[in-house]
Amino acid sequence: MRKWILLITLIVLAVFCLYSGSIFTETPVNEKDIPEFNGADISWMLVSAALVLIMTPGLGFFYGGMVTKKNVISTILQSFIAMGVITVVWVVIGFGLAFGDSIGGFIGNPTKYLFFNNVGTKTAWSLAPTIPILLFAIFQMKFAVITPALITGAFAERVRFWAYLLFIILFSILIYSPLAHAVWHPDGILFKYGVLDFAGGTVVHMSAGWAALAAALFLKKRNEPEHNPSRITYVILGTALLWFGWFGFNAGSALSSGSLAVQAFANTTAASAAAAIGWGVIEKIRGKKLSAMGVCIGAVVGLVAITPAAGFVTLPHSILIGLIAVVVSGFVVNLRSKTDVDDTLDVFPCHGVGGMVGMVLTGVFATSTINPAVVEQGLFYGGDPTLFIKHLVALVGVSVFAFGGSYALLYITNLITPLRVNQEYEIEGLDKTQHGESL
Repeated sequence: MRKWILLITLIVLAVFCLYSGSIFTETPVNEKDIPEFNGADISWMLVSAALVLIMTPGLGFFYGGMVTKKNVISTILQSFIAMGVITVVWVVIGFGLAFGDSIGGFIGNPTKYLFFNNVGTKTAWSLAPTIPILLFAIFQMKFAVITPALITGAFAERVRFWAYLLFIILFSILIYSPLAHAVWHPDGILFKYGVLDFAGGTVVHMSAGWAALAAALFLKKRNEPEHNPSRITYVILGTALLWFGWFGFNAGSALSSGSLAVQAFANTTAASAAAAIGWGVIEKIRGKKLSAMGVCIGAVVGLVAITPAAGFVTLPHSILIGLIAVVVSGFVVNLRSKTDVDDTLDVFPCHGVGGMVGMVLTGVFATSTINPAVVEQGLFYGGDPTLFIKHLVALVGVSVFAFGGSYALLYITNLITPLRVNQEYEIEGLDKTQHGESL
């Protein structure tokens, strides 16, 4: 039955793609109405989109090196497959849900941009007037791709592959796209409320972090919960690719090649460097040896934390954000290890908590001297708590939505097809039982 459902789905998708020009009528554009695009901005955004894409296989290596040898291929593929599945979802409906005409500030109307209808090279998105809307949509697609991939670290070594695919499709449509709309669309409820999220601390990392916690709770502990990393070298490689790609993630979110992109670029690497060193120092203070794994995790936590603040804070404050993030995330990792919550690769403490720390500290350190879009200065500048309080309110609201919604989707997915592999398959390893392959 499942094979027939998949075949019919592919046939229907192919027919829609074939006749989409007849089914959907694209709004005509007069030559005089075509914006004057900026060549430098287009070039930078093309590069940025490619940089963000390389983060997803980088994440695969980062996670793959941390799991046991019998689950390396499966773990890497869970990230890699998102580049295929979520790309199609984004073209068909995701972009419209995120950036279509607002419905109450909570979700976009997908009809205008269904199958990328009206998403071309002769019009521009309102907040990115110097690049074609197609380029903006492709850039945003890479964010949509990596977000569900981040969740995989929480249920690594025990999830059924086909159930995972169904879950990330539902997550992308019902959790990610509404959050992207609420935070980044000019009519989104959190955008209008005044919440600042430069590159996805709220939309990407908080949503993935809370979904990871929900998944860890829903799927419960592994049968063999020991932690025996298969390839530390994979972790280092993955961290390098993530750090490299994150320049597109953050600096690209300036949506132009100007000075704001330069500031975000510098803040990104400063925060990550400080966090990498900070995690290593904390290991030494706790009487442990400074580990390659720890330094890599610290670097990623710094990248996560600076993401919402990258285009709003000064360089010294970005270093401080990185240092604060590793202290808080490290504390939560230690706390989590004393519980029965089996978040395999600590996605919630690192991505979820790191994103929340970055969001809160954006409300502290954001300043209009870096970005004139900052209407209300951060708490550090003059003691006005308005922006800080708004970020706290948004943090609670987003957390409830992301955790509750993700748990509900896990429940629904499990009703359709079991999420967890049986004990025999889990012990044998997902590489062989899910994919028939091994290292």
